[in-house]
Amino acid sequence: MTVSSPTAPAVVRAGSLADSIRVEPLTCALGAQIGNVDLGIASREPALVAEIKALLLKHKVLFFRDQDLTRAEHVAFARHFGELEDHPVAGSDPENPGLVRIYKSPDTPNDRYENAWHADATWREKPPMGCVLRCVECPPVGGDTMWANMVLAYEKLPEPIKTQIAGLRARHSIESGFGAVMPIEKRLALRAQFPDAEHPVVRTHPETGEKILFVNSATTHFTNFHIPSNVRYGQDYAPGAAMLLHYLISQAQIPEYQVRWRWQPGNVAMWDNRCTQHYAVMDYPPCHRKMERAGIIGDTPF
Repeated sequence: MTVSSPTAPAVVRAGSLADSIRVEPLTCALGAQIGNVDLGIASREPALVAEIKALLLKHKVLFFRDQDLTRAEHVAFARHFGELEDHPVAGSDPENPGLVRIYKSPDTPNDRYENAWHADATWREKPPMGCVLRCVECPPVGGDTMWANMVLAYEKLPEPIKTQIAGLRARHSIESGFGAVMPIEKRLALRAQFPDAEHPVVRTHPETGEKILFVNSATTHFTNFHIPSNVRYGQDYAPGAAMLLHYLISQAQIPEYQVRWRWQPGNVAMWDNRCTQHYAVMDYPPCHRKMERAGIIGDTPF
């Protein structure tokens, strides 16, 4: 439990300085609701950011209710954790670079980029270390987001699978996701701008040292599977490698590894993108769902 000092005005809202940060774990796998914290104040107070970071490393995804953040404060808070990245397809708010507006409306019923288990932008050589997502407007019911703990997903794998994937590497592609709906010329130009990235199938968290299963819906294939110890006959490689990759990707779907959050306007979620995946549930009727996300530049997975 993180306890604040009565003399530290950054930790809590004005008028509640004697209280501590409240931490309520939401599942046994990951996720905690954080109370008595004003992220607008946190955007100006590095000491409070340090406490939030420690909680993030422990719980992997944090939830904050009733946050009356401006876009500038949203960006300023996220920037305490690193520089922010633009998105080559979604773009950023013109006045707040790095703040991506994820707006769904009744006019775009087929806009379905998020309802698959994924970690953000693993097609980058340096995928985001984390994200801060704020709910501006949401359906009265539906439109939840789920997260999965990919450290736990790796820990629970059968030992023979862990041995088999220990040295494997895999490609991650923007072309096969965001590029799929584009005309071929634009799709190939997108791939030329962002060539497929290659990452280890099991990465190591740079701050905690935890081992992480690091494949998701952006992962297209293994790059070093076709070796004598893995491939006796052609079937071992195709479809054998594809079946193994599908099995690994499917681990995020296990409920015991998950937490689910029901949004309300003013909610903020922050997650460690290095060790989690998430899924935006598209179960709501045609209506508006407006979210704003700041993605924080990460490092090269190892």
